[in-house]
Amino acid sequence: MTPHDPVRLPSPDRVRSVPRSFGWLDVRLLNDDWLARLGPESTAVLCLLVLAADRRGVSFYGRGRMAERLGLHRARLDAALARLCALDLVAFAPWRPGHPDGVWQILPLPSTGQL
Repeated sequence: MTPHDPVRLPSPDRVRSVPRSFGWLDVRLLNDDWLARLGPESTAVLCLLVLAADRRGVSFYGRGRMAERLGLHRARLDAALARLCALDLVAFAPWRPGHPDGVWQILPLPSTGQL
C-alpha cells in the first residue's frame, strides 16, 4: 500500500455513520492524558453523561440510574462524580439543597495551560 491507497477496512460493510442522536467526546481526553488522570470509573461516568446529554452538554440522569447503567456500586459512582467535578470536567446543580440528584453539565476541557 502507498500513502494514496485507501485503507482496507476489516469490515467494509459496517462503516459507522453519525446517527441523529449523537454524543461527542473531545479528542484531548486522549491526547492530553485525561483518561489516565480520570481512571476507568470516572471515564465511564463521563462517557455516560456525554451520551445522555443534550446539545448543551446537560444530563438529568440520577445517581441511581447511572450506577445501574454502569454496574457500579453507588459509593464508587459518587467517588467518580466527585473526581469529575474536582477536575472541573462536570458541573452539578441539585434539584434542591442537599438533594443527590439534579442537573449535570459537561464542561469544556480546560486548556493545556490550565492543567
